[in-house]
Amino acid sequence: MHFVLLIVAGIAVAGGVTMGLWNWLTPTLFGWPSISYLQALGLLVLTRLLFGGLRHHGFGHHCRLPVESMSEEERAQLRERLHRCGFGRRWLKCRNGEAKDDEPKAES
Repeated sequence: MHFVLLIVAGIAVAGGVTMGLWNWLTPTLFGWPSISYLQALGLLVLTRLLFGGLRHHGFGHHCRLPVESMSEEERAQLRERLHRCGFGRRWLKCRNGEAKDDEPKAES
């Protein structure tokens, strides 16, 4: 029972924080109208559906690498590939295996 009350209280606080931040920032920055508390709760539900689905995992759940289950050799290969590719402009090309060692690396 306490768990349910904690969830309801968390949703209520999240709705209030969302409404407060929206009404503080968006009218000034973008000229958008203020929203009510119920609209803020609706916005939370919409973002959850768009970015989190109905499961309790978020959007990034599918993007995580299972590093814990890799062998030491697989981890070394991953580190080498990440080092070779970097996380700059060429990351997407490298992820698809299109990067070449003779291409200049992005400077950090």
